[in-house]
Amino acid sequence: MVAVLQEDHNRAPISEQDRVMLDYVVKLTKDATKVSPEDHDRLRSVGFDDKGILQITLIASWFNYINRVADALGVGRD
Repeated sequence: MVAVLQEDHNRAPISEQDRVMLDYVVKLTKDATKVSPEDHDRLRSVGFDDKGILQITLIASWFNYINRVADALGVGRD
């Protein structure tokens, strides 16, 4: 499952809630300016509340930030 999840979360055997969350995270990662209230409504429709949406957003954003910092500084390169 991990390999499928890494390649394409849409084909992975995961719950609808996880799929919606990952759709949101991918959109946030690619271009956060395209995230809209409709995306938040979709998260709510599968059970996330405002606190959960904030947590998803903060965690994904932090990982994006820290990865960019590490990439810029060459951390982990051979």
